[in-house]
Amino acid sequence: MVLFSASIFAQSKINNSKSKSTEKKAMVSNVNDVIQTHPKLVVGLVIDQMRWDYLYKYQNRYGNNGFKRLVNQGFSCENTMITHIPTYTAVGHTGIYTGSLPSIHGIVGNNWYDKNSGKSVYCTDDSTVSGVGSNNDEGKMSPRNMFTSTIADELKLNNQFASKSFGISLKDRGAILPAGHSANAAYWFDDKVGKWISSTYYMTQLPEWVNQFNAKQQPDSFMAQDWETILPINQYTESTKDALDYEGNIPGEKINYFPHQLSKITDKKYSAFKYTPFGNTYTLNFAKSTIENEKLGQGAVTDILAVSLSSTDYIGHVFGPNSIEVEDTYIRLDKDIADFLDYLDGIYGKNNYLFFLSADHGVAHNPSFLNENKMPGGNYSNKDLIKELNDSIQLKFGIANAVMKMENAQLYLQKELSNGWDGNSFLVSKTIVDILSTKSFVSQAYDMKLLSMSLLPEVIKTRAMNSYFSSRSGDIQIVPKPGYFDGGKTGTTHGVWNPYDAHIPLVFLGWNIKKGKTHREVHMTDIAPTISALLNIQMPNGCVGAVIGEIVD
Repeated sequence: MVLFSASIFAQSKINNSKSKSTEKKAMVSNVNDVIQTHPKLVVGLVIDQMRWDYLYKYQNRYGNNGFKRLVNQGFSCENTMITHIPTYTAVGHTGIYTGSLPSIHGIVGNNWYDKNSGKSVYCTDDSTVSGVGSNNDEGKMSPRNMFTSTIADELKLNNQFASKSFGISLKDRGAILPAGHSANAAYWFDDKVGKWISSTYYMTQLPEWVNQFNAKQQPDSFMAQDWETILPINQYTESTKDALDYEGNIPGEKINYFPHQLSKITDKKYSAFKYTPFGNTYTLNFAKSTIENEKLGQGAVTDILAVSLSSTDYIGHVFGPNSIEVEDTYIRLDKDIADFLDYLDGIYGKNNYLFFLSADHGVAHNPSFLNENKMPGGNYSNKDLIKELNDSIQLKFGIANAVMKMENAQLYLQKELSNGWDGNSFLVSKTIVDILSTKSFVSQAYDMKLLSMSLLPEVIKTRAMNSYFSSRSGDIQIVPKPGYFDGGKTGTTHGVWNPYDAHIPLVFLGWNIKKGKTHREVHMTDIAPTISALLNIQMPNGCVGAVIGEIVD
């Protein structure tokens, strides 16, 4: 079996580590363990779709210098919850860095429906900008749909924009929204060309160092290797057996088991690359290159780097949280994180950078997995549901296409019904809610305008109210029963209020962070004010979170 180690590749191909270690340590002064008056660099690492229990589920496979180092040497908030719905990527990344809620920052989902134009809107769409490094629509992105500042923006405002801020992610939304409005740059991956790109919101052309990085064609090198388990496959005891019917497959591949023959994928190769653990390595390689070439942490003020690892999400969606693919991905990620922390130690010294790790959301178990273990769960189809509702409303009221769209488990009614609140509109809405309430997969359904009067458990009502933005949210919200979601039979998804989607890791390490943990409930929105308190800056302008006292006291 050929073992392809992502961390070894990163070390040998990119860092040339041992020969350059002295040079890197010389990048900044005082790289010893003497604590500086401020951190040289704040690094936020968001792991897409990482449930809290992943910190511990695979710990017998983890080394001592990755996840274990974070938990054992840092401060871990063991009961960190998301207080919004849907628990999606764009909303989570925005919540972490703004300390705010969809009802304030405006990012109500990855997508939402604009009833005025009759079109779906993507969270970072911006038709006024063009791609830089890309000639397709992948580059027409900016943070303009977000209405609040981030901790990166506030850091810059604090020192007249002397600080530098960058966002990096395979996903545009994972790079753009955390980096804020005033970012020096955000970079994301164009899977049509296999390169890092940006947009004219930030620059007119890519820096030469980015062009040089792209020229190395690392995705091609990774995809030339097959993905085999890094350990003997019989050691993956925290996973189900390989090749189950409810596991999907990597785009371009017809099998759903190891070894994954990446070298045989030719069609949409770079899209397939995102579904491998090597996408995480590639992202961290680019983060290192950004630190070096943009000279982050070398000035008189603190800089900030927001990194999001997306491949965990792509892999999780296809194979599900109990797969060998996910376990192997986290074993490899543990090595990558250890390598990245060691890199930061060498550049700044262990106590001179502030690092935090969190996630944008968790993930649900596959319903077929639940059912075969005698647990409730199931799938439903948004498309079929919309058709049934529209047929019923047309038959009863003579109104065609009453439901225009379903996004974020919310039904968007046609404009006249949504804007009006006459007797006819009320009766249509009530009829839809009544129909939904009979469905086996529905726990609750309610009219968003009547939310405050709804007989909902307080935790659900609060999260729904936190997430309602009138011009972007739908008209009727569906709350599925635990274990149920819209989608096909393979893989999994996320998006609901339940703990499997809303309980995330949060660990701080480095500058002025003492070792410890708390099981007190804290919230995703508490991250930004805590970072702000540590840096002695104003919290973001839409922040509703509270400082985590155990960290700053």
